[in-house]
Formats: sequence, C-alpha cells, structure tokens
Amino acid sequence: MTSGVGAPTRAKITARTLRTDRWWLPPLMTNLGLLAFVVYATIRSFMGKWYWVGEYGYLTPFYSPCLSDSCLPGASHFGTPLPELPGWVPLGFIALPFLLGFRLTCYYYRKAYYRSVWQSPPACAVAEPHGSYSGETRLPLVVQNAHRYFFYVAVLVSVVNTYDAVVAFTHGLGLGNVILLVNVVLLWAYTVSCHSCRHVVGGRLKHFSKHPVRYRAWTLVSRLNARHMQLAWTTLGTLVLTDLYVMLVASGAISDLRII
Repeated sequence: MTSGVGAPTRAKITARTLRTDRWWLPPLMTNLGLLAFVVYATIRSFMGKWYWVGEYGYLTPFYSPCLSDSCLPGASHFGTPLPELPGWVPLGFIALPFLLGFRLTCYYYRKAYYRSVWQSPPACAVAEPHGSYSGETRLPLVVQNAHRYFFYVAVLVSVVNTYDAVVAFTHGLGLGNVILLVNVVLLWAYTVSCHSCRHVVGGRLKHFSKHPVRYRAWTLVSRLNARHMQLAWTTLGTLVLTDLYVMLVASGAISDLRII
C-alpha cells in the first residue's frame, strides 16, 4: 500500500488497530440490520400475494403503485395501463428500483455500508483492507451522483403512498389505518430530511435575507436533516411493520382491529 495507513511516511504498525474496545460491534449490527431488511423486502416483493385487503383498502407500500392487470381488483388506485406480468416480475416494479436507488445513494446509507460492508474504514483508528481509493468517480460509485434525481422520484412515490393511506380511510378506521398513516408520515420525514432536499430548498441561495420563505423552509429541513440517520432506520422498520400487518390481515392470520 502506498497511501493511507500503508504510506511510507506513516508509523510502521503491523497490527490492524491498537483499539481494545468492541469497535467491530457497530459495523456488525449495521450489516445484520441491512441484511434483515433486504432479505425480507426481497421475499415479499416477489411473493405476489397478501398485499391488498379489499375490505379495508389496505395496500402494502411494497406493491404500490400496482399498475398491471396482474393486480388484485381494487388494488390499482391509478388504473392498470400495463398488461399481465410474468410471475418473476414484482408487481411494484415501477417504484422499487427508484426507491432502492434513493436509499443506496442516500448520504447516510453510503456512510453506513461504506463502513460496515466495504470496511472503508470500519471504525476510527482501524485500518481498512483496501490499498487504493478512487472516490465516487468511476462505476459503480459514480452512480451516487444521481441521488438528487432519485430524490425527485421518491417524492412522487411518497405522494402515491399518501394517496393509498387516504383511500384506506374511506373504508372506515382501524389499526391498519393508523399503521399506514404513521408509516407515510415517517416516509415523508425521511424523504424531506434528505441532503438533496435541503439543497433544493435553499442550497443555492446567496442571501437568505432576500428569500425569507425559502430560508424558513431550509431551516425546517435542516432540523430534520439532523435526524436523517434515525429516520433512515426507523422507516425501514415501519415499512416492514406496515407490510407485515397488511400481509397478516390479507392472509387471514389475524383480524384488523376496527375502531370505526
């Protein structure tokens, strides 16, 4: 190695790190958390059933929007402009790639999986195993620069999820409505707390005093941005919880707790 900890001007220390604490625990927990979500989301996305509760209007976000003739009656809130899909194509394939791209290129998630998956570096004062660093200037990491465009699509998907939650309220009020509503509120919080949103709102302003409305919006987004990491993990949990609840009700494993 000619750079980093292996540079000729650095102290020659054979040990990877001199730390004696459990520095490996945060990367391990991050890996386990991300792996658990990826496995669950992949299985559910390709399952193709138990995603719609027609009686109460519950549609899981993993299948929204559902735009093909393969969708169950009532689950297509925006019509079915697409024909029947092969069984190996997820019904939510329109939104899923963009949402995946939004999360993968998210500034927090980049930090998380750079450190935990690629170990670059896994922790402070711990040498990384890579001998060189090229930054985000070549494939595949150059795609990270498309984050702002994934953000625009994520906003549209959040609008769709909001519509789904509102439509469900036309069927009455139950525990599922509360879960859908909490999920969509947190998804909005995560989406607008994005660094790209902060830049869009006020990043190019040279004089805040001349744009008081945008400055106020930038201030609010900045406050949310400070909680971006917490929202990133919380929304993974609410997505799983929302989908799991809809799946259990749709399959008949449990009954929805009706309030009205």
